[in-house]
Amino acid sequence: MYVEQADRQQLQRWQEELSANHRNFVSSKLNLDLTRGKPSANQLSLADALDGILQGNYVSDEGVDTRNYGGLDGLPAMRQLAAEILGVNSDEIMVGGNSSLTLMYFSVLFAWQFGLSGPDSAWRHEETVKFLCPVPGYDRHFAICEEFGIEMVNVPMNDNGPDMDAVEALIRNDSSIKGIWCVPKYSNPAGCIYSAATIERLAGLGTIAATNFRVFYDNAYAVHDLVDKPAELANIREFCERHGTEDSVLQFGSTSKVTFAGAGVAFMAASKTNLSAMKKHLGIATIGPDKVNQLRHLKMIGTMAELRNHMARHAELLRPRFACVLKHLEENFRDSDLGEWSSPDGGYFISFDTRPGLANAVIQLAAEAGVKLTPAGATFPYGKDPDDKNIRLAPSFPTVEDIDRAMAVFCNAVKLASVNQQLEA
Repeated sequence: MYVEQADRQQLQRWQEELSANHRNFVSSKLNLDLTRGKPSANQLSLADALDGILQGNYVSDEGVDTRNYGGLDGLPAMRQLAAEILGVNSDEIMVGGNSSLTLMYFSVLFAWQFGLSGPDSAWRHEETVKFLCPVPGYDRHFAICEEFGIEMVNVPMNDNGPDMDAVEALIRNDSSIKGIWCVPKYSNPAGCIYSAATIERLAGLGTIAATNFRVFYDNAYAVHDLVDKPAELANIREFCERHGTEDSVLQFGSTSKVTFAGAGVAFMAASKTNLSAMKKHLGIATIGPDKVNQLRHLKMIGTMAELRNHMARHAELLRPRFACVLKHLEENFRDSDLGEWSSPDGGYFISFDTRPGLANAVIQLAAEAGVKLTPAGATFPYGKDPDDKNIRLAPSFPTVEDIDRAMAVFCNAVKLASVNQQLEA
């Protein structure tokens, strides 16, 4: 279907047919949800062994009684596992609670209020604070910026990651830019893996930015592969060592989509300078993280081999869901001018771009037919997609059967909205 090449009679025939399909979907009274990238119940069940796995033995291999206070850094073995996931040394790791988002929030809070490079580096002293936001991106990153009144500046994404020419030019010309959000592997929602050249340039930003600038490197999908031989993600720490910019990067990760989404283990990697600043203030807020939960995780996925085996079982559950979405997109839009989409090798999302100006209309039509999608604009700061075209599809939670039904509604909605737009042109 190429709407720009169709005459008015053809467009009207399509409109009648697609409108009839839409009415049938509405009358079916569906109630389907593709809004958020939550693990399915079957995925969560893969970690049910956590319950009772300690069998009453709460002492770690290092002799730590995990029931007691202390251990702000986390258990040594958990720091080692996190270090292997993120590609750093274990003394550059701090283990937190169940949420890496919490660690990111605290990092912004402490940088804002206290400074990570001494009191004079606190962002609150600045007249204006800005963050670069590669788009489309992760709405919860943007929400943190909004919480602090940090001005967000859009930076376009490409297949290799953020447009680094734009990033470097903005930073050189504007000292109020204090950070950039990054999801380097299976980016949310586009699903790309940052190239080694992009990652090296991100590591090099510390040479051209102010000392209180930080790369917020959210490696949420570091082990979430859907294919057997995924592309390797270059190690940003190695590039930081090369450029002498270790203080400019904060890395984050967690087991939230590995074990229990609400009861995982989060961790961050940073230079000793950054970790010292974080612990100074975090130690006021807490006497220590949940070490019992850390020990439970170590008993189940304490080595990279065990972790990879566990994630292979996740992939078995996720692959049919992603395949179902991609099958519908290929069959409906392969030979058309109606949309473009990502086909990621991992992560939790598929990014779909409608023709400009149609994302809201598609989401509204889908909602009328009982299919909930992530709100249009959610993948952009302030909820404003300037082209009104990006839609994030999240196939992890529903069953394959429900995804099949939801995608039939979605594809019909894209076609109908496109035809309506062309008829109104």
